[in-house]
Order: sequence, then structure tokens, then C-alpha cells
Amino acid sequence: MSTSENTVVDFERWIAEEFASSGAFTILIVLVEIAGTQVTPLCSTYLNVIGADVDWSEMTVLFAGAGAEWSGAAFFPVTAAEGGPLDNPAARLRLRELEARLDQDRLVLNEGHFFDKWGRRLTIEELDLQ
Repeated sequence: MSTSENTVVDFERWIAEEFASSGAFTILIVLVEIAGTQVTPLCSTYLNVIGADVDWSEMTVLFAGAGAEWSGAAFFPVTAAEGGPLDNPAARLRLRELEARLDQDRLVLNEGHFFDKWGRRLTIEELDLQ
């Protein structure tokens, strides 16, 4: 697949729309490995978004520091009760809760915004293993 510099990836379109609708927010992020029909969470983090000028290439540079070979990333936007980003303790708590839910059910990834390593939207589908 080839892309040009003028191509806006799905991630960039999503984050701009999210910021336009809610203002500053926190995103809980889960990096995953996709191998065949298996999706395995690798690591997670959170960050505060205070502007819409985040692009996919910046995110992949950030993810390179994770030390894991990832093939997908799920983003879960959350805000404080009064609006705006969560404080650090609240963000850590929400991230741990999300991790626990993902351990039980990978379909939780569809509750967020799930992208492949090129910033294109993904969804998880349940397989009927007979």
C-alpha cells in the first residue's frame, strides 16, 4: 500500500473530530499484537490531548519506546467529571480497569477507537470456533 503526505489517516481524522467535540481529554491506549485470529494486549499507557495537532507519525514514534512489536493500537477517550483531562491517579485507575476488562473480553477493543500500525480503523469480530 502506498500513501502520500497529503493523505489523512483515519487516526488523524478521528482525533481532530474528538478534540473538536469534547475539547481536551485523556486517551487510554492499549497496544496489541495481531497474529492470525489472535489479538493479544502488549502494553498500555495514557496521555492527555490538549490540541488536535497530533498526527499518526508522532504516535508511532511514541510507541517505538514501548519496546514491543505492536500491530494495532486502541484508544479510549475519557474526560474528568467537570470536563477536560483526568488527573494522573484517575487515569491510572481507569487504565487498570480497562486492562482487566480486556483480559476477560477482547471485544472491548471495539468500545474504543482501534487502528492498525498505519493508522487505519480496525474492528474485532467474534469467531465461531466449531
